[in-house]
Amino acid sequence: GLCLLVLRLFIGVHVFLVSCALPDSVLRRFIVRVMCSVLGLFVRQSDPRLRDVNVRVYIANHVTQFDHNVINLLTSCNTPVLNGAPGFICWSRGFMELGVTGSRAELVDSLKVYSSHRGNPPLLLFPEEAATNGRAGLLRFSSWPFSILDVVQPVALQVQRPLITVSVADSSWITELLWTFFVPFTVYQVRWMPSVPRRAEELSEDFALRVQELLAMELGVVSTRLTAADKTEHMKRLRHTSLLPFAPASSQPLAARRRMPSSLTGVAPEDVRITAMAQRVKEVLPHVPLEVIRIDLAQTNCVDTTIANLLEGRVPFFPESKEAGTDLPAPSTSQAAAASGIQGSVAVPSSKPATKQFAKSPVERHLSLQERKRALYDYARR
Repeated sequence: GLCLLVLRLFIGVHVFLVSCALPDSVLRRFIVRVMCSVLGLFVRQSDPRLRDVNVRVYIANHVTQFDHNVINLLTSCNTPVLNGAPGFICWSRGFMELGVTGSRAELVDSLKVYSSHRGNPPLLLFPEEAATNGRAGLLRFSSWPFSILDVVQPVALQVQRPLITVSVADSSWITELLWTFFVPFTVYQVRWMPSVPRRAEELSEDFALRVQELLAMELGVVSTRLTAADKTEHMKRLRHTSLLPFAPASSQPLAARRRMPSSLTGVAPEDVRITAMAQRVKEVLPHVPLEVIRIDLAQTNCVDTTIANLLEGRVPFFPESKEAGTDLPAPSTSQAAAASGIQGSVAVPSSKPATKQFAKSPVERHLSLQERKRALYDYARR
């Protein structure tokens, strides 16, 4: 791995110089693609004839820091810089600088002007706004990329690499580049999907949700409602938890030890934190066994993620029954978990979701599953 890293660093400099010297053309993309294979970057595309030459906006899921460079090896496209100061680093990484540092509305206006010129290459946008490993689910798509034009083409991107994960949260692009040179190879699989037009009077938010669902089905993952801000907040909590000092029990004040419940005496601080988080999930989903909640929290370390896993049916369990003599229910699915966990009054935001009571109001009974899930999420976050 170290020998490959050193060798590929020198070859990578030549690849960068060649890509800067040659103009954007089919010949340049072919040469750079062959040289990238020496660096261990192999790019495959399924049925390139599906790529619509008339589409001006490509929408792709975000897996690594170099997704835009990989797709640029297949077709000419530009990705605007969203985070980070413009300059040489931004240009060398292949981002397009628009000189817009204001709000997303100003960025959308600039991109509309850019797309109006037919001579400009198409736009390649990543509505997730944050990279994920691409194995569990898609982050919620932002709506601003779907406000530019009324027709977009989704691009499904999958990345495979031996031994080492393709994406690590909070890692810099330099670290990802060095790991790419270190491993024997990294395979990028690009699948072009049919173009998706906007429906009549369809809002940008609904358009984004529809494209997200199509991409999730193509990739075989879950379409989540977690945003890039949720991911950032989750990483902050993980860093804060890892930096917390674990004081020995003897150093704790006597009054604090007296206030601690007897059931938690002698328990590690991590177990106490998991227990507290499990109680929060139990308040929202009282039909879920506490031990199942604790096991999933030990893996996710996040209340919202555990609730989503239980509602979506990714964690099988037998719902607890409060009535004696009832038959043991079948293992829960996403529909059974959601239906048994959110029956009752959820129309009032401040009310606690009931589980064993059928709603009396016709409005409550006709709430969709997504609305009930959203009500549970809002209650859990409070």
